[in-house]
Amino acid sequence: MNENTRIATSPVTPRAERGPAVPAAAPRPGRAWLRAAVPVVAIGWGAQQFTPLLLLYQARLHLSATTVQATFVPYVIGLIPGLMFGGPCSDRFGRRKVMLPTVVLSVLGTVLLIVGANGLGFTLAGRLVSGMASGAGFSCGGAWIKELSASSGDTDHGPRRLTVSMGIGFGLGPLVAGVLAQWAPDPTLIAYLPHLLICAAAFACLLTVPETLTPSPGTSFLRNLRIHEVRERRFVTVVLPLAPWVFIAVAVAVGYLPGLVAHQISGDPLMFSALVVVANAGAGIFVQPLARRLHTPPTPRLLGWALAIVVGGMLVAALAAWLHQPALVLVASLVLGAGYGCCQFYGLTQVQQLASPEHLAGLTATYQAVTYVGMMASYPLAAIGSVVPAPAVLLGVAVLAALTLAWTTRAAAVRTTSPSGASLPA
Repeated sequence: MNENTRIATSPVTPRAERGPAVPAAAPRPGRAWLRAAVPVVAIGWGAQQFTPLLLLYQARLHLSATTVQATFVPYVIGLIPGLMFGGPCSDRFGRRKVMLPTVVLSVLGTVLLIVGANGLGFTLAGRLVSGMASGAGFSCGGAWIKELSASSGDTDHGPRRLTVSMGIGFGLGPLVAGVLAQWAPDPTLIAYLPHLLICAAAFACLLTVPETLTPSPGTSFLRNLRIHEVRERRFVTVVLPLAPWVFIAVAVAVGYLPGLVAHQISGDPLMFSALVVVANAGAGIFVQPLARRLHTPPTPRLLGWALAIVVGGMLVAALAAWLHQPALVLVASLVLGAGYGCCQFYGLTQVQQLASPEHLAGLTATYQAVTYVGMMASYPLAAIGSVVPAPAVLLGVAVLAALTLAWTTRAAAVRTTSPSGASLPA
């Protein structure tokens, strides 16, 4: 099928060829998506609550900077199966049947982090499990939020609502954990308890969210794993090259930069790390109205701005690394957070335009799997930074982002048409 000829319709619209999932009873319009967003917030909280504690773990477990950055690797390793199976499973069996055990998995990840406070093995296991929960939760939750938004007439709000929900979890989790780790007794226990409470609230919300899909028992699950939209030209030439930059922007801001200026921070280093994470996530949330205004199909205007912001953020990060200035680290975190928010909005919008209803969560999962490859960026950056000055490393990353900007905007500018002759959006 020609690229982009499959613009996703409302996921609750009956189709004869729907395949592995069929519409459930029409969900109640209104704010039902908010209840589906609570588990996404909880899972995002669990994913990032560990970040401001990196300096604490480094001191307590006597870890090198490279080993500390390596804690991001099992998280991403866990994400891949979580994304690749969580999305198709929810397309096949329904959203609630995937999200309920996913919230339980997020709780298990936190329990392992609590147990692993004095040993690296349990800590890495906790990060692995948290990654699996994030993969399944974000792919399934994103599709659910989009479907519930469409059912109430807000079709265009799905990408923004998912990005904001993830951003709230990404921001509040490390903020609360950082405050508790800095001033509460027994920080490696107390810092994680709020996540268990919000997961309990999320579990309760899931019991009342309208289901948008019901299983079609006559269809093989393997059909859901064959996501033919991944071969679309726009997905291959635009969405996939863009995707890693979504979380490269986050990893550089929250995982790499704070360690470069840790020696310049006196008094509250954990709070500084938490503040960097909150600034990054907050910028990703507050930039959403701007991203929506910049999204002007059929031109790739938002795509160009998104990657240009990432390039600018990397240049500020290089300056911060050169001058060893914590204030500039905060500025870089804000700029990179805005880049993350714009890249994520554009990527999710493209995915939802390309995906057929029966593959919405599956294609979202594929896209997010590639985005999260970028979350591992802080580890190779730390390794390269041991032999190359950090400012030079970050300048190199800025150059790569600029090259991606040139490639993707050129590819996105190629206009295609549907069989009816209508021009399709960028």
